[in-house]
Amino acid sequence: MNLNIYLKKQFGFTLIELVVAIVVLSIGATAFLTLINQATRKSIDPVIIQQANAIAQSYLEEIILNPFCDPDLSNDCPAFCSASAGNACTVCTAAEANRSLYDDVCDYSNLNDSAGAVDRNLNPISGLGDYNITVTVEDGSVSGPAILNTLSSSSNEVLRVDVNVTHDNIPTLDYTLSGYRVNY
Repeated sequence: MNLNIYLKKQFGFTLIELVVAIVVLSIGATAFLTLINQATRKSIDPVIIQQANAIAQSYLEEIILNPFCDPDLSNDCPAFCSASAGNACTVCTAAEANRSLYDDVCDYSNLNDSAGAVDRNLNPISGLGDYNITVTVEDGSVSGPAILNTLSSSSNEVLRVDVNVTHDNIPTLDYTLSGYRVNY
């Protein structure tokens, strides 16, 4: 009887090799799942981004469609607020008392709808209560002149309007849409 058949060396994993393999695979799986979890948390739902864009566009359109200068000025607005008037013309004067009375672009400066998106008459828009909207109108008095090609706000020719939209529950959402209103 040949005993060499029974004495052949067996191939496989030892208990130590098996434990090391399990530990290495566990570390790799944990790192991968952590990476996926962070990516999922930091990604914003595309619907939320589209809603923020639509809100910003709506606000910007409402603002830009208003006259460049306040129609309440006693002088004819286009002539009074022309580039030749220079610093004698104050484009952005005090805002009207209520948003429904806003009648020029500058009235919207520093608008802050922190309770959600609202229409011109301050009626809340259903389902958009978690959004915060702020508006900045740059007339050259805050952070220097807004410049569009060869036009400048320092000569009362152009205003830059920035509409910023954030979300209460998504701190990574910070959407800004900008537009220009030219004195023509």
